[in-house]
Amino acid sequence: MTDRPLSHIRVLDFGHYLAGPMVGMMLADLGAEVIRIDPPGGPRWNDPAFDMLSRGKRSLALDLKSDAGRQTALDMVARADVVIDNFRPGVMARLGIGPADLRAANPGIVSLSLPGFASTDPELAGLAAWEAVVAARTGQFTDMGLNRQLMGINPSFTPLGLASAYGAAFGAMALLFALGARDRMGGDHIEVPLASALFEGLVYNCEQVQDYPARYKSPREVELDRRRAAGLPLDLSYADLGAFLDPFYRTYTCADGRGFYVVSCSIKTHQRRALRALGLDDLADTLPDFDAYLDRKDWPDEWALRNYPVGDRDRKRVSDAMQTAFLTRPSWEWEAIFGTAKAPASAQRSTREWLADPHALASGLVLTVNDPRHGPMRQMGNLAWLLGDAGAMDKRAGPVADEFRADLPAMLSEAPRNVPPGKGAGGWLDGLRVVDLTNVIAGPTIGATLARFGAKVTSVQPVSPSVDPWNAIVFGLHAHRGKESVLLDLGSDAGRAALERLIAGADVVTMNGTDEQRDALGLSSDRLAALNPRAILVQLDAWGGPMRGPKSDHLGYDDLAQAATGVMVRFGGRPDTPEEHAHFGTIDALTGYAACVALGAALERRRLTGKGGVARAALAGCGAMIQAQFMYDFDGRAPFDEPAGRQARGWGPFYHCYRATDGWMFFAAPTERAAALARVPELADLAGLDIDKLAEALADRFAAHPIAHWQTRLGGGSASVVPLGSLSDNRDANLHLESNGPADIRHATYRAIRHDRHPMGRWVDLVAPNAVRPDRAAITIPGHAPKPGAQTRAILSQIGLTEAEITAMLDKGTAATSWSDKYLPE
Repeated sequence: MTDRPLSHIRVLDFGHYLAGPMVGMMLADLGAEVIRIDPPGGPRWNDPAFDMLSRGKRSLALDLKSDAGRQTALDMVARADVVIDNFRPGVMARLGIGPADLRAANPGIVSLSLPGFASTDPELAGLAAWEAVVAARTGQFTDMGLNRQLMGINPSFTPLGLASAYGAAFGAMALLFALGARDRMGGDHIEVPLASALFEGLVYNCEQVQDYPARYKSPREVELDRRRAAGLPLDLSYADLGAFLDPFYRTYTCADGRGFYVVSCSIKTHQRRALRALGLDDLADTLPDFDAYLDRKDWPDEWALRNYPVGDRDRKRVSDAMQTAFLTRPSWEWEAIFGTAKAPASAQRSTREWLADPHALASGLVLTVNDPRHGPMRQMGNLAWLLGDAGAMDKRAGPVADEFRADLPAMLSEAPRNVPPGKGAGGWLDGLRVVDLTNVIAGPTIGATLARFGAKVTSVQPVSPSVDPWNAIVFGLHAHRGKESVLLDLGSDAGRAALERLIAGADVVTMNGTDEQRDALGLSSDRLAALNPRAILVQLDAWGGPMRGPKSDHLGYDDLAQAATGVMVRFGGRPDTPEEHAHFGTIDALTGYAACVALGAALERRRLTGKGGVARAALAGCGAMIQAQFMYDFDGRAPFDEPAGRQARGWGPFYHCYRATDGWMFFAAPTERAAALARVPELADLAGLDIDKLAEALADRFAAHPIAHWQTRLGGGSASVVPLGSLSDNRDANLHLESNGPADIRHATYRAIRHDRHPMGRWVDLVAPNAVRPDRAAITIPGHAPKPGAQTRAILSQIGLTEAEITAMLDKGTAATSWSDKYLPE
């Protein structure tokens, strides 16, 4: 189809394994012409997952080590728009197709490199950065989740490809934003180190607030603090954890034995909806409810609905009542009941079950593609799409090797691309105006991400907060950076009129909510077009897809996408022991980034047609994205037997966590395998050992020396040894004080900023925005998240209201300048 959002874009995809091919797949899914460049003999990763990631692409085999192959590649670059690679730093340059070579062939080319670690990092740049090496060094396996910490389980290996998923989303958005600015700024080269992307994606798991108020700590965090202060062991069993789980944020067992995950906390009315869905109306009416934004010293009771967590007095009785009720019906009935009641919850499913789920298939969150190797193949669906794009559901299977060869002469007969060099400076999105109607994490991530590229973002939230301060303020310290804030009552005529003025002057409107909620807010496609035909609505939700399904209007959050798509069963190890991966935002942040990819495609479509529209992403789609390497099924598929559960330490002896004398390390030699052992004197005799006995034998040998010894012995080539890092250690070792001036965000792989001049009166440590590193475009470190309502007067004045009109709105409560006296209620 030639009328797709990106059908005018040609991409050369030199990627391998996950990250690079995933960027290419996302662009192909949006209509780009993507040509996969393979080495002679075909791709090195011969796996069904690679076939899925190759859907919609063409294939051409080139020997880039030969003069002829290199020249053909450069001739193709001259006729392309985008080049993608995810080799180690310097590999493309050594092949003669590095950034400078690409620009010489085509000054307008936009190129993307996705190395494991930053090319400017002297310690890490040269490592063989396998997915798990990046994960291990960054901290994905260390203290990953409150459950694991209370059970004393550390490290926690998981095969989830978070680094590649985050990196692919950052990479795809950066390419599209750079293409949109190409007429003004010319081509650009972009580096997205996967470790930097992972560090940003897990920001909420290493955010640190000075003198963090105790009211925001969950029962699990309180118990961790108590045990550590008293020197008590961290040795809880899985069953013991139940006493420390919030009633509205946990798994229950249903009549059919399946787990059912409830996330109905922190949002106005959600707890009562959940209780009433269970028939517990009397209990719902007895629970305390008061202003969650009061300081704790002013609370009339020990806890309040809409203020996570439930207090000690009521936690057990509420959980017990809910568990008793859940045992009266099977999980599928409860899923329908909770969905109708608008109480966020989901049945726990395995990955394989999600791939066959009726809603996933009906909505297009899972697609069936007729693959030439595997036949009808169920695959993860679109990760970013535009409403009304008829081709979004029409997927061409991955290519037969080298099948583009016949069309190469026609391509090379085209005139080279002629993009003016461009002399503009600044950010790719300078001048873009965004009205942000989102809350919690995933939605606000969109605006905060756009701000780093130069967009002006205005956050619109209600005069009476519907979200508790833990979600709105603590998470908002990162998610609302770089924005201005106005508080409006959108149920009033005056508040509604003010919003419509904002939208009339905007380029982009962002919201997180279902189609039902979108239309109730007055943002249907027709209404949006009437207000501003050039405006683009960026919408994300939990279960939405390119088509409608039975759960399209159900509410949901990050943990529910984990539950539904198989992440929690995989991480916990069994259907009866599910656990959330990490603690906050694993999928939330990723979905915000994927929504930025959809926006990039919508901006390209608008640039060509002048029309706005709706750009979409969904939490459930991104739940599949972090499992991309096994998110497919077909008749005859190998078993779903990837490492899972709390005892997992790796994926075979050559891709495994081991303990050295001075701590844990990760050893990766998935391609060298026994050959890596054979070249090390202390290990050579193990090279011929039976694979079933090797992990135990290696554990004994590795325990005899420190990590540095094994890095020297095993490093180099395609093998790596790295110490198991932690998010907090990487934060603290790479911390920049805001008061010392602008932070360098272009060199170190990891960078965090201590915002010691924060308006809340406490310092806060946040990950710096350094996942995307353009050669030419500017990246802005967004300013502090504003106190809600801090710019209400100024924003209303900017849209043309007089001082008298603004004062009248404030007096009537249709606008407000604050939710609470303090920035962060104590």
